[in-house]
Amino acid sequence: MISRLLTAALGASALLVAAQPACAGDATAGKALVKRQCQTCHGLDGIAKMPIAPHLAGENEIYIQTQLKAFRTGKRVHEMMSVIAKDLSDEEIADAAAWYASIKISVEVPK
Repeated sequence: MISRLLTAALGASALLVAAQPACAGDATAGKALVKRQCQTCHGLDGIAKMPIAPHLAGENEIYIQTQLKAFRTGKRVHEMMSVIAKDLSDEEIADAAAWYASIKISVEVPK
C-alpha cells in the first residue's frame, strides 16, 4: 500500500516538473535582448514589422522557448532564425520568451 502511494506521488511530481518551463525568464533582461536582436523583424512590442515574421506579443512562453531551442539545435530550420538562435543560451531564450509573453494584447471582434 505504501509502495503504491509512493509510486503515485512520484508520478504526480514528475508530471508537475515536466509541465514547468525549463527556465523561468526575466522579462526585463528579455526586453534588452529583444532590442538588440529581435526587434527588427518581430518588433520590440511583439508586433512583426516584416510580413514574413510572426507576431510574438502575448505568445505562450513555453512555445517561444521550444521554438527557439528547435532553431538552435537545427530541429527546426529557417534561414534567419537558425543563425540568430544558434548562439543563444537557455537563459537568453527564457528571457526573450518572458518578455514577449508579458506583452498584453487585446482582440476586438468586428460587429
